[in-house]
Amino acid sequence: MVEVAPFQGIVYNQDKIRKLDDVMSPPYDIISPKMQDELYEKSPFNFVRLILGKQNPNDNDNDNRYIRAKKSFEKWIDESVFIKSDKPAIFPYKIEYKVDGKSKKMNGFFILLKIDPDYKQVLAHERTLSKPKADRLNLMRQSKSNLEPIQLLFIDENDVIRKNIDDSLKNPLMSVKGYDGFKHSLYKIEDEGVVEAVVDELNDKILFIADGHHRYQTAINFANEMREKTGNMAKDAPFNYRMVILANMFDEGLSILPTHRLIKMKDIDKKDIILKLSKYFEIKEHKFDGDQDNPDVLAKNIVKDIKTENDHKLAMYFKDVYYILKLKDESIMENFAADRSKTWRTLDVSILHKIILEYIMGINETNLEDHVKYTRSDEEAISFVNDGHYDLSFLMNSTKIEELRAIAEGGEHMPQKSTYFLPKMLSGLVFYKME
Repeated sequence: MVEVAPFQGIVYNQDKIRKLDDVMSPPYDIISPKMQDELYEKSPFNFVRLILGKQNPNDNDNDNRYIRAKKSFEKWIDESVFIKSDKPAIFPYKIEYKVDGKSKKMNGFFILLKIDPDYKQVLAHERTLSKPKADRLNLMRQSKSNLEPIQLLFIDENDVIRKNIDDSLKNPLMSVKGYDGFKHSLYKIEDEGVVEAVVDELNDKILFIADGHHRYQTAINFANEMREKTGNMAKDAPFNYRMVILANMFDEGLSILPTHRLIKMKDIDKKDIILKLSKYFEIKEHKFDGDQDNPDVLAKNIVKDIKTENDHKLAMYFKDVYYILKLKDESIMENFAADRSKTWRTLDVSILHKIILEYIMGINETNLEDHVKYTRSDEEAISFVNDGHYDLSFLMNSTKIEELRAIAEGGEHMPQKSTYFLPKMLSGLVFYKME
């Protein structure tokens, strides 16, 4: 059974912070160094200083980004930069944005979720990596808080929960423009009847992690650590709960975008790779027609080239040429992943990872973090290779929501970074202190 609960959320004090736009931050895992600098310059109270503080060359065990985050956090509480709500509440959250020229509105709500360490009611579709988990665990140890939410989906075909929530909404607690340019609105519902109705409706649901696999596993690791450290075995101990954002899987405001792969690998033999790929893919070479100096235009052309309804297509981009790869036959994947479900074998990311990265290029789970980075930006997948930061890139089509559901329900895991949900949740709207 899914167990959720309202909580006393902590928010920025609008009597102290007049322009909330300046203190909000994107999620930590999409913040580039350039973006981090810009957020620092926006305000001395920008939330990035807590979730992704700058590192210094002389950092040590007594002075590092995590300890500095703790000190700032405690200071901001003492100075009433942050204030806590008087009563437990749920916090409805709406994001208005545009994607591909279409206006959308995402509907969700912040609530506490009791951790399910066995992943029986909370289903994951991706495995986690060690470095991000260690990073988030260090921050949680210092802050004893959930500074950023995890996004999970539930199935509500009749949209009962959203309708109950919307019927209770009045004016937003805050409405801000995020770094993404989207409009983010946060509300608060303290009415016990409405809260109880939402809690009851979620009891028999299964939840699917959309964004935050590392943060969820970190929450499990932290709870285990705290039980051992404190001896507190109470089921309702604060560390057994995690602040999350829940949204209906069928919400029309949700979008899934592709995540492209950036490859760093010395001594790549392009001809040898093409020869090996030709056994499994139909390959179409594209020479540049003068647009290689405009990564945005080139990216648009490549994305158009790989767009498909039924085929499995992706692009392999080098600095001087790119190739459109189309899998010759789905049955090929049976030779590489016979132990997997058909759904898993026919994911574009599975095809990329099993055939190209693992079999042809020798990049597997043991060295993946050394050779593969990720970007959502079509343009970055081009420009980062052009600039010499990476040797090549793979541009992908997006995973479908029904594929995510099938993989999670089957207890399988997609390769890393198989989904990129839009809109991204803004960090700094509300958070939960485990006390």
